[in-house]
Amino acid sequence: MGGRLASVLAAFRTAGGVPLPEEESLKRQLLVFAAGLMSFGVMVWLAVYWAMGVAFSTTVPLAYQLSLVASLVYFLASGNFVVYRLTLLSLFLFFPFLMQWSIGSFVTSSGVMLWALLAPVGALVVQGPRESIPWFVAYGAMTALSGFFDYYLAAPGQVPLPMQAIAVFFALNFAGVSCVVYALLAYFVAANARIKARLDEQHRLLEEEQRKSEWLLNNILPAPIAQRMKAGENIIADGHSDVAVMFADLVNFTRLTQALSPERLVALLDKVFSMFDALVQSHGLDKIKTVGDAYMVAGGLAPGNLHCHRAVAELALEMRALISAHPQLRAAGLNIHVGIASGPVMAGVIGTRRIVYDLWGDTVNTASRLTTEAPPGCIQVDAATYLRLAGEYAFEGPVEIVVKGKGRMTVYRLLGRKVPGKQSPVACSVAAASG
Repeated sequence: MGGRLASVLAAFRTAGGVPLPEEESLKRQLLVFAAGLMSFGVMVWLAVYWAMGVAFSTTVPLAYQLSLVASLVYFLASGNFVVYRLTLLSLFLFFPFLMQWSIGSFVTSSGVMLWALLAPVGALVVQGPRESIPWFVAYGAMTALSGFFDYYLAAPGQVPLPMQAIAVFFALNFAGVSCVVYALLAYFVAANARIKARLDEQHRLLEEEQRKSEWLLNNILPAPIAQRMKAGENIIADGHSDVAVMFADLVNFTRLTQALSPERLVALLDKVFSMFDALVQSHGLDKIKTVGDAYMVAGGLAPGNLHCHRAVAELALEMRALISAHPQLRAAGLNIHVGIASGPVMAGVIGTRRIVYDLWGDTVNTASRLTTEAPPGCIQVDAATYLRLAGEYAFEGPVEIVVKGKGRMTVYRLLGRKVPGKQSPVACSVAAASG
């Protein structure tokens, strides 16, 4: 019995072979569940009558049972839930009154018309408050009509059933209706709780995926750019008048690609760049990208950053010190050379699948060329960067170099921060030779 009921309930989860939303499936299950309870209630009602030896015509209840079965068969065959719902609610509403009228009055039928209350209750659950109002009005009208029949048409003193039987059936009808309504509401609340639990779990998973997506987006793009993308800005392109652009390139890395396995090489590069990432974050700068063993950083992209050139200089010095002081990196023969240029750039997001935030302009090209021309262990800057830092930092130079695509350029080599009363840092060329 339980297996057959489960299979019938499962049929209500689809419409035309298409899975339904959980809420709609629940409404269908509730309706067939109510029909099953009503059918069972009618059988119990008749069985009690027969057990008490009360003569009673079974035409109406048997017709009710057949109508319930026929409507269910029709729905399973056609899939037309609207017609099935209307049919069931009509049966719930009218047949209890027909049974009462066939027995006699409200008293002699022991209030069997109370079962009709399942029509507005069922409409409330499976359709909604507004749609249930006509069913409740119809229930009230049928009740008033029954009262009219009892008051004006019933024969005085005519009670065809013993009072004991009437009392038993009053209790039976009140208890039966109460149990059915309670069972339906309990089923509805429990099913809703299960649906809510699944929705809460899906919401939690969705929030977790959203956090992962935001974490990934914030690691690909600067935070202000990521916020603009999430806000729906389609084309992100900005011009910045004064930005410090830095490239840091690892020396001897190409040689390591031939000496180390891919796993060890990637692990080493990940170790270096992860340390660089931490330094960039501590200085409030923006990592733009990595290309092979080259690391690109910019300062001044965020509004209000008045000390971006100083922050880039400090970053370059700390990166050089980190490489020279790390025993594993020194043992691998790694060194670093850095180029810094200052000036206007254009910045924007390109691509739709693997999006990239990048910078363009002569300032970017100059920083890249300065890195290529810098000796190992040196931080090479252009004249614009030198003018912004000369008051606080010691430099070697000026030095004239030939830069591909730009010709001869005057550059300076950053040595370190000036400390009053102390000797200036060792010249870059000497430090590179000793490293």
